[in-house]
Amino acid sequence: MYRVVLVDDERMIVEGLSRVVPWEKLGCEVSGTAANGREGLALIRRVKPDILMTDIRMPNMDGLRMVAALRSEFPNLQITVLTAFRDFEYAQTALNLGVCRYLLKPSKMDELDEAIHTMIARLDALPKAEVPEPADPAAGNYIVRQALDYMRTHCHQRLSLSDVADQVYVSQWHLSKLINRHTSQSFLDLLSGMRVEKAKRLLSSSSLRIHEIAEQCGYSDLGHFSRNFKKLTGQTPGEYRDTAVRKQKNN
Repeated sequence: MYRVVLVDDERMIVEGLSRVVPWEKLGCEVSGTAANGREGLALIRRVKPDILMTDIRMPNMDGLRMVAALRSEFPNLQITVLTAFRDFEYAQTALNLGVCRYLLKPSKMDELDEAIHTMIARLDALPKAEVPEPADPAAGNYIVRQALDYMRTHCHQRLSLSDVADQVYVSQWHLSKLINRHTSQSFLDLLSGMRVEKAKRLLSSSSLRIHEIAEQCGYSDLGHFSRNFKKLTGQTPGEYRDTAVRKQKNN
């Protein structure tokens, strides 16, 4: 029996899918339902379903990040989106991330039937030993891009791998692996680089003192900031500022 999870903040949708679809005749069973994305993610990680039918626009949840996270962690998971959100670019991104079908509410029964049979057929075609498909590169790339964007925006804060993983809905272990695979750098190396880039901009364009710049770039210790800055640029913050000032005068 294939395990099915249903996620939607409209309870009527979840109840309707549970009752109307002849899951048992199709060789499936509804293993759990959830009313929001975060609850759904926890359920999916616990149940490890084969099929997911979910809304993609729910409160406090970025649906595309959720889909990317699931496709990256569970490559064999078959996903059909049921949504009232009519946006071609959004739908195209969801399909590029590995969604099987993107159906608009209210969905017709024949559309649901086709989507379910397609997901079952894909599962039937998998090796009997249930060997996972290779990790979806599009999903992994999407997660890393989102993670890096978040890091750049928040690099001035106390930021941990766990904080960023929470934003892209994957475990910190999985995010660490994806970052290393897609950038060939560690989380800490990337974060240090972003902080130094921010510091370089401030040193070149502001009159802030160096210890103030260190604080604005996420460093609570001036010595740590200075050592890290020199390691990545070959100059101390003061030397870098002097060089930048001379260049500006010459131009």
